[in-house]
Amino acid sequence: MSKKKEIDYIWQDRKRTIFGLPWTFTKYFLTETKFITRTGVFNLDEDELDLYKVTDKKLKLPFFQRLVGCGTVIIYVRDTDTPEKEVHCIKHPREFLAQLDKQINAERDRYNTRGRDLYAITGGMAGGHGHHHDHDDMPDHPHDDDCDFHDHE
Repeated sequence: MSKKKEIDYIWQDRKRTIFGLPWTFTKYFLTETKFITRTGVFNLDEDELDLYKVTDKKLKLPFFQRLVGCGTVIIYVRDTDTPEKEVHCIKHPREFLAQLDKQINAERDRYNTRGRDLYAITGGMAGGHGHHHDHDDMPDHPHDDDCDFHDHE
């Protein structure tokens, strides 16, 4: 009998060098519910992001990465320790974005939430993307001018 795989990966790649070669110790994995980054050789460090918490994505195609068929995807997430994840220099970045979108939408349907719902919960840009707050999500005073929770007349 063969041993069953622990995790079923939908997509996986490795961070690549400027020449498009996979000679780094950073690996990326996409499952049905999570995006995982694993770094290290002997001591491994893994960071997991729940897909339903993704609020935005950005594709960067720098000149030298484009020359070797690579690109960088930035994922913005409503997550306290990793609000922004850079998936650096991967092969076929547009195909990865399509897979990521498919899984994000499936997870949002499962949790019955959409990106605007995450935006409304945080009262602003999730994870600090685009706007930096010096305070937590709840206002200290109900009439704070920089608070998005109250209607101003």
